[in-house]
Amino acid sequence: MLGFSRRVRLACCGSALIAGVLLIAGCASGRVMIAPEPPANFERLGRATGTGTGSLGIGGSAEYVIPMWLNGRVQRAYDDAVASVPGATGLIDVTLKENWYWWILGTARTVTITGEAIREVQ
Repeated sequence: MLGFSRRVRLACCGSALIAGVLLIAGCASGRVMIAPEPPANFERLGRATGTGTGSLGIGGSAEYVIPMWLNGRVQRAYDDAVASVPGATGLIDVTLKENWYWWILGTARTVTITGEAIREVQ
């Protein structure tokens, strides 16, 4: 039979291991498609940049619970980038950058999409 202190130590280690696995698993996500596949024939139109912002507001210091325009910010940034170049229908060589900052009741998350604007050629 194990002593009390050894059982407590094993229980703490087991709990820490389970918490660590859950924490790591909670931070994982699958691949996300930012830009659709380009057409077979296209012409390059120049650099394009767009942004999309959303916020997480009202909550504790580490956990904000009310998303505000948060989920569609990548799509808004992509659409803004395509619209920034007249005649563009898509982007290639896309990069995504995210910045965030605190405001009084939450955080704002801004996504910047940059890429080469293209137009399909028949």
